[in-house]
Amino acid sequence: MSKIKQFFKNISPLNNRTDMPGILYIIKVFIIFWFVKIGAELIGEGVVIAVCFACGKNPLQGEMFSPNIMMLIMYYGYVILIGIMFLYWKLFQKKTLSELGFTQKVGSYITGVITGTVLVVISVLLVVLAGAISYNGVFENINNGFILLMLGGFICQGAMEEVLCRGIVMGLLMKRTSAPVAIGLSSAMFTIPHLFNMTLSGGVFIFFAIVNLFLISIVFSLLTLYYKSIWAACGFHSIWNFILYNIFGMNLSGNDEIKAAVFDMRSVGNNILNGGIYGIEASVVTAIVLAVTVIILFVIINRKGRMTDGIQ
Repeated sequence: MSKIKQFFKNISPLNNRTDMPGILYIIKVFIIFWFVKIGAELIGEGVVIAVCFACGKNPLQGEMFSPNIMMLIMYYGYVILIGIMFLYWKLFQKKTLSELGFTQKVGSYITGVITGTVLVVISVLLVVLAGAISYNGVFENINNGFILLMLGGFICQGAMEEVLCRGIVMGLLMKRTSAPVAIGLSSAMFTIPHLFNMTLSGGVFIFFAIVNLFLISIVFSLLTLYYKSIWAACGFHSIWNFILYNIFGMNLSGNDEIKAAVFDMRSVGNNILNGGIYGIEASVVTAIVLAVTVIILFVIINRKGRMTDGIQ
């Protein structure tokens, strides 16, 4: 009985124990991932529902704000999730924000934004040149205010996922495993929650969507190792989503309900060049762009000798 009790104490997400076999520690981090993710989302949903009630809406009876407002509430609500993750990190892991990846290298956020912008533009442009996406000009009535608000929303959303996957998960794994293992496992955990958006895609699209999610997660991880901070990964993640969704008006991870965009761009047919209904994140072209980026970053980090460094 004492061994069973000790086992559950070791894998509990409510402590910062590390003195256990490596495989058990990996299981513990996996549990922490889902504990923090689901716990934060449940609390966040509760807060959003409370806000709706406070504003005179009863979401339990279908009384909601307009779709645009609900989208903004959802995206800015990620700030609540980030706050919950901060509390978990401080109270249960007994660690600082610097150990979470929020170091003084805030300037690397801009580097991440520039890198993400270049790569998403290259990916879309290559698919356009291949004839799998048509460019139909600029929309006449652009909702500039909403697009700017969505930029802020994506900043919150990208930061939330990076705090969880790069800050908490990868940060903890780097304490007990090698960098490749930490990158691989954190990328797998990043990919799994996105699988639910792939149900309407065909087999080949699901394959490339998984490949691209894994590759872009590796890019985020390598940027984190290079800068010993998650700022660059946050910037890259947020700007990639924003440009793809609100600038180019393309599907984002299977979400084809575009609220507002600058350019009118449409997929031409469903093929592995444009990623079908999932969007270019299930495109073979994007896979090639991201794979080349991974190789370049790996070479740079290896030369700098930072592959074995932690986040701090």
